[in-house]
Amino acid sequence: MTAPQIFSLQGKRIWVAGHRGMVGSALMRRLDSENAEQLTVTREDVDLRRQEQVETWMARQKPQVVFVAAATVGGINANNSLPAEFLYDNLMIEANIIHAARATGVEKLVLLGSTCIYPKLAPQPIPEEALLTGPLEPTNEWYAIAKIAGIKLAQAYRRQYGCDFIAAQPTNLYGPGDNYDLQSSHVLPALLRKAHEAKIADAKSMTVWGSGQPLREFCHVDDLADALVFLAERYCGEMHINIGTGDEISIRELAEMICDVVGYTGKLDFDPSKPDGTPRKLTDVSRLTAMGWRAKTGLREGIAQTYRDWQVEMENAADRRRQVMS
Repeated sequence: MTAPQIFSLQGKRIWVAGHRGMVGSALMRRLDSENAEQLTVTREDVDLRRQEQVETWMARQKPQVVFVAAATVGGINANNSLPAEFLYDNLMIEANIIHAARATGVEKLVLLGSTCIYPKLAPQPIPEEALLTGPLEPTNEWYAIAKIAGIKLAQAYRRQYGCDFIAAQPTNLYGPGDNYDLQSSHVLPALLRKAHEAKIADAKSMTVWGSGQPLREFCHVDDLADALVFLAERYCGEMHINIGTGDEISIRELAEMICDVVGYTGKLDFDPSKPDGTPRKLTDVSRLTAMGWRAKTGLREGIAQTYRDWQVEMENAADRRRQVMS
């Protein structure tokens, strides 16, 4: 088999859109070793939902590589509560960056999606070909529809203009820089915060949304960043590529693992009145594995490191508050 031609990132001007988010921050850390020039811009300076602002900035900065990690994201509650925001913001961000990338001669673009693009009852593990083969999970369809549109837009620009734009679909993510707001966070950071607070309060029980039965897959964000760089260098194709570990765990088992890591020994109370979401969501990562990439971080190891990082983050925030008050 002929080895794939490598698209070198060395010396390139690389823009990570969304560099302050969890995925964007991980990408910035990963790209530190690539001897590339990293470009950033804050939302205060450029609103990615505004086409003219995006086009003007990209025309001036001339990035050669773009990672589209900017997005409006959140868990089940946030998706249910803010459907217009999730659909509009993500549509505009993707369309503006992809269109401007073609206009300004970007050499490589990597669009970040999510495995929520797949049907609620997709075959398991979920192959890339499952896209648009059935109804979406209602609790996150707004975000999913926007991400599907982004994938199709990248494919359309490849077909019509020959742009080397690719899309990657990561599974559930966790790690440093995650969102721990219980109103908008995903399941793993929400459980981590609940377990931590239950331990501090010496609570006899801790409530977990849903039945605990759904099966989920979790990938450390630093593994994701490594996979994205790997794909940028080695993949050039229309098909979107799944990124994950290929392993799954029930929400009940995840909650038990998190409690063990945190050191909380109370009872878990599952609330079946809250939505479970998709019953099972495991990605088929055989395409990526065949290219030569595998995740390195075990789930328990990753959760323990994430908990340590979050505790440091909380202590630093407390120090800043004390300095302001002194």
